[in-house]
Amino acid sequence: MERQEALHKLKSLIGQDLHALAKKFQVTIVAENGKVNKGWAGHVCERYLGLPINSSQSPNFGSWELKSIPLKHLKNGQLAFKETMAITMIDPWEVSHKTFEESHLYAKLRKAVCVARIVGSDYSEPTTIHSVTTLDLEGELLERVKQDYELIRSCIQDPKRGFEKLTGRMGKYIQPRTKGAGHGSTTRAFYARKDFLKQFIELN
Repeated sequence: MERQEALHKLKSLIGQDLHALAKKFQVTIVAENGKVNKGWAGHVCERYLGLPINSSQSPNFGSWELKSIPLKHLKNGQLAFKETMAITMIDPWEVSHKTFEESHLYAKLRKAVCVARIVGSDYSEPTTIHSVTTLDLEGELLERVKQDYELIRSCIQDPKRGFEKLTGRMGKYIQPRTKGAGHGSTTRAFYARKDFLKQFIELN
């Protein structure tokens, strides 16, 4: 599906609660063991567009990527990003050997569609589509993200630091952060900071 067609189709969901669509497309929100499927909203959007759920590092629609971002209401009523946006896992060998232009990070962010949804205090509350926005990585923002990638790459390549020394404090727009359950997790992923998301998504 072309990005423009998907954008038009997704915008028809603005204002709707995704729980009903999750039921329609048989997307599991809570597993039998009680664990919440954190990516359920994104999976619903993929199913809505006719894409089977997969975990490939390549953009899930070929030339462009679909992302889902949760928003929350603050006590003063204003909207804010609930969390940073997971982009893709960090493979230390790949990042060490590939330039930014060859990376999965660039492939995921180069052209994307971001579905922002307003969530409640837990998964059982309504999850309403707030907006659907295109993301095009170019110009000054592209250069800044590239600098973040090179910063992360240099840490991995440094024999005195390496992959284990990656920290969420790195990067202006893109940070390398632990992914997975437990404090001792050894996996890392690229995350887009809230300041990056603000470049594309108007909250109020």
